[in-house]
Amino acid sequence: MADTDAPLDAAEAPRRRRGGGRAGRIAIREAVPEADRRPVRPGLPAGRFKPLTDADMQQVFETALSLLEDIGMGEPLDEFIEAATPLGGWVDDNGRLRLPRGIVERAISTAAKEWIWHGFDDDQSVHVGGEHVYFGTSGAAVLIYDHVTRTFRHSVAQDVYDCGRLVDTLDNLHFYVRTVVARDLPETRDLDITTAYAVMCSTTKPGGSSWFDPRWVYESVEMFDLVLGGPGEFAKRPFMAANNTFVVPPLRFAHDSARCLVAQVRTGMPINLLSALQAGATAPAALGGALAQALAECLGGLTFVNLLSPGHPCLLGLWPFVSDLRTGAMSGGSGEEGILNAAAAQVGHWLGLPTGVAAGMTDSKVNDAQAGYEKGLNVGLAAHAGANIVYESAGMLASLLACSHEALVIDNDMLGAINRTVRGIEVNTDTLSADLIAEVIAGPGHFLGSTQTLELMETEYLYPLVSNRDTPEDWADAGSRAAHDVAHDRVKATLADHWPSHISPTVDAAIRDAFPISLSPQGPVASAAAS
Repeated sequence: MADTDAPLDAAEAPRRRRGGGRAGRIAIREAVPEADRRPVRPGLPAGRFKPLTDADMQQVFETALSLLEDIGMGEPLDEFIEAATPLGGWVDDNGRLRLPRGIVERAISTAAKEWIWHGFDDDQSVHVGGEHVYFGTSGAAVLIYDHVTRTFRHSVAQDVYDCGRLVDTLDNLHFYVRTVVARDLPETRDLDITTAYAVMCSTTKPGGSSWFDPRWVYESVEMFDLVLGGPGEFAKRPFMAANNTFVVPPLRFAHDSARCLVAQVRTGMPINLLSALQAGATAPAALGGALAQALAECLGGLTFVNLLSPGHPCLLGLWPFVSDLRTGAMSGGSGEEGILNAAAAQVGHWLGLPTGVAAGMTDSKVNDAQAGYEKGLNVGLAAHAGANIVYESAGMLASLLACSHEALVIDNDMLGAINRTVRGIEVNTDTLSADLIAEVIAGPGHFLGSTQTLELMETEYLYPLVSNRDTPEDWADAGSRAAHDVAHDRVKATLADHWPSHISPTVDAAIRDAFPISLSPQGPVASAAAS
């Protein structure tokens, strides 16, 4: 898959040759494909913000390597021991698997540096790695914020599906990893398979979920193979990635998640290797120490994945959360969280590994000013530091305890604005506009009617979906409506009318015959099934 920023490079040469003027602008416009003339698009290059020096990153890396060699990983699976010991790893008297530096460095060298996270629609696929930045969802919220009643309720399987249908319509969200837990499904098999089904059916964008048991990983992949046409097809075109919190901080494997990790490797499922430590609780309060521990844990997971299957598609998922040290509660919207995420992204780039971070985790309980500034700050820092995948970037409230349909819509506007800042400013003879400035000074005295202004309206400027730019008078005349009320209208319209149909009724029926799907068919699938 070609780099998504390549059309910009291709357009640069004709800009320089032709210089300014209307003819040059028209020629440039005709040379660039329509889809790439959008003000923002998935996978823009980033990485200009660098909170750490090279010396800082070297120290963090050296500390992580020392932690893995001198302390090791607790409660390793037999598969991990068998893979590491021939290369010099060993189990100490405390049952901890020690990893010499050479094993870890070998894993880094064999790890996939770039890979494709497929969508059902090829145009929606995500090019993971390099300088590309994408925004999307994630989470394991147990509550849904109800806009009408202004209260919280338990999340259910229908919410997994409905959030995905919303994401499917929001241009600045590039993937959908499940946002909520289906609390109406107490059995893990029903939960894992129905959640994967709901994500898969709700959007043509790349999807993701989590699993409790490796058996349900294998069953889910059988379902994915069925959708794609037969056994082994999912491994060729993986559209579903696993969020796997394989470690219990500090430096101990989570047994069931580690078993799922092995199953995900064997089935070809991309993996976000998650270290979700909490500074001041399960990691040092010192941010540098929390970063080093998170890196050690993620490198431990990366090592075993690459011992089992060199080059398996993975993300280095440093998710170092932060505590409010007055109470011990998680603070997902803090400035400390923002700078840790940015540093995590920078370290991943420095190592040449694809990175995923969690940003957008406001501590606010509602869609208010606190939610806006916390999300904007943290997502902006993560994006400019060059995180390849920014999870949790939309929809979440209450330090990840809750999800809001309206927040998904509002945050889509925020993500567009942030992505526009990532794109930056193209400076060349044409964009500097010296000839045009002279023309305007000699003529009308303003740029409102110039050809350049009209041409750049849709390619240089981004227009929000729900944010309001009216004058106070016009806003009042239109009903003085807040953004969350306007977003609610969009939510209602989308959930009433948008029913993705990329899974045929015939395939859907076959899935329901073979697997425990605890989600009623709706929309086109329901209509076709009824007929």
